[in-house]
Amino acid sequence: MHRIIKPISLSRERTTRFMAGAGLVGILAMAPTFSVAHLEDRIVAVVNSDLIMLSDMKREFEAEQARLSRQHEGDELAQRLKTAEYMALTKMIERRLQLQEAKAKKVEVSEQEVKQAVEQMKQEGLASELSNPQYARTVRDQLILMKVVDREVRSVIMVGESEMKRYYEEHLNRFALPEEYMLSQILILPRGSDEIADALTKVRRASEELKRGEKFEDVALEFSDGPNASHGGRLGWVRQGDLMPVIERAITPLVPGGISDVVQSSEGFHIIRLEEKKPRQFRPFEEVKREIRGLVFEQKSEDMYQSWLADLKNKAYIEIKF
Repeated sequence: MHRIIKPISLSRERTTRFMAGAGLVGILAMAPTFSVAHLEDRIVAVVNSDLIMLSDMKREFEAEQARLSRQHEGDELAQRLKTAEYMALTKMIERRLQLQEAKAKKVEVSEQEVKQAVEQMKQEGLASELSNPQYARTVRDQLILMKVVDREVRSVIMVGESEMKRYYEEHLNRFALPEEYMLSQILILPRGSDEIADALTKVRRASEELKRGEKFEDVALEFSDGPNASHGGRLGWVRQGDLMPVIERAITPLVPGGISDVVQSSEGFHIIRLEEKKPRQFRPFEEVKREIRGLVFEQKSEDMYQSWLADLKNKAYIEIKF
């Protein structure tokens, strides 16, 4: 059976659950890594009573500037840098507004919470310097932002049963199970590049016998080089998507009992019979209910967050001098 299954490619992905869940991804990029002693400083934005200085924006923008400079040049680089600068400034303004709101709501973060966050980041393999005042302040600000968003946005969100059912119905394909096929095959394996012609002759003879009405099991036993030849070439149940693409295309038009034409793959020559087909099914609502609750919650959180942020901007005095 393994000879018609496409190889599975596995990738190892490093998890950063704490940072992703806590919104701490990117903290390192926000910590200063260069001196601005000789930078001509000036105000680039006023956010209520707070000032954003050019040096602040340069620190925010430094990592993205380096990335863009490696990938682009000339006029394109200049345009992309200009856009990225405004995006960086926008993010800074939004962050200041949220920190101001946190202060007004008396949202605070303890020294112990900051230390725990930094230690967790170290365990995730991220270098950190708690002794650096700017770094510690950046971590503190991020923790405050998380708290204020949790309090003002996420804590007030409710997900009802009707919302989950509506999401399930509107995104039914997300919860689909692939079709399954019961297959049998005759597999002819060339022993080397000089035996391809002989293998092709052999598989054509097998195909001709099938067309004359010979039983598939008997032909498989006589001709097949596959490991299941003694069992009539029976492969068992295989899921859609697990097959080699060339095999998938060959069986797609078949009805149960149908036999494919000769199919050539990287393994050799195949003749496939479709024994049975299980139509695509869907995971029941109760089985995916918890997953849906999380999806709907995150969707509502994002919508409410954007609305809350827009309200902060509408009520604020913001002047851009950049």
